[in-house]
Parts: sequence; C-alpha cells; structure tokens
Amino acid sequence: MPKSQTALVPVESRIFVLRQHKVILDSDLAELYGVSVKRLNEQVKRNRDRFPADFMFQLNAKEHQDLRSHNATSKRGGRRYAPYAFTEHGAIMAATVLNSQRAVEMSIFVVRAFVRLREMVSNNRQIVAKLEELENRLEKHDTDIEQLIEAIKELMVPPEPTGRKIGFHLPAKPKE
Repeated sequence: MPKSQTALVPVESRIFVLRQHKVILDSDLAELYGVSVKRLNEQVKRNRDRFPADFMFQLNAKEHQDLRSHNATSKRGGRRYAPYAFTEHGAIMAATVLNSQRAVEMSIFVVRAFVRLREMVSNNRQIVAKLEELENRLEKHDTDIEQLIEAIKELMVPPEPTGRKIGFHLPAKPKE
C-alpha cells in the first residue's frame, strides 16, 4: 500500500505484550509513520544510543516463529531477520529520529493508544477490586441471613410445656 494511502487501523490492535512489555513491531510502526521498515531500522541503527533495551529489542527465534505462526505469514519471502519490538518510549523515540511531520503526528497517536490501553488495564483492575469487595459483602450478608433464618426457625418451634397452667388459679375448695 502506498504511503499516502495507509489506512489508519486502530493502534491498540497492533500493540501486544511480549516479555512483559506492551510493544509494537517495527513493521507496524513503520507503516504508521509512513516510512519503510528498512528506513525505520536504518535510523534506529544510526541512533542506537537512543534505544536502550527497555525502549526496543529484537525478537528471538522462538518469538519470531510464534509470531509468524500466530499471524499465518508465509515462509517464502518475507523477512530475513527477526523484527524489532518497540515499547511506548521506543515508539516515541523512533518518531524523533525519523524527523518527519507524519512521524510527529503519528507519535502523538501512538502515545494516546498506549495511554488508552493503560487506562483500560487500570479500569479492569478497579472493576475486579469492586467485584471482590461485593463478593466479600455478599458472603458476610449470606452468613448474617443464615443466622437470622436459624433464629426465626427457633422462634417458630413452640416451647415445651412446663406442666404449670397459665392464668389465675383459685385454690381448690375443700370437699364437704
């Protein structure tokens, strides 16, 4: 697809977790920034000191194979080397080394996508915490309700007769 016709696919769909980091692959990032993968990787290599390990890393053979299997890519053609994965900070840094207007615009877009993902994760944690709190309340209320039902059942059982009659009793008259 020509650079000018690059469709804006939601960035969130291109971000995934790898090695406990949310990352975007170099091919997706290059497409977003409107450059070739080769150009992106050249600029990254020229500015290697701007990309520490927590900004970018290259996939190992197993990760690359798993990714190929997951995306059902052809074994013929394609890449000769494993792709690079960029974290949020690496994606922003890539925009600075590309130094094009599209890269700047898209870096803002990418940052917002990472922020949305972070908010979604945070909201999910809040929802899980609320559900656990409600569950704990229900368990407490369940035990309270069970105790109340037991108390009502005990009150419904008539008391054992004591043998004494209730009410005012006159002494028995002597027989004459």
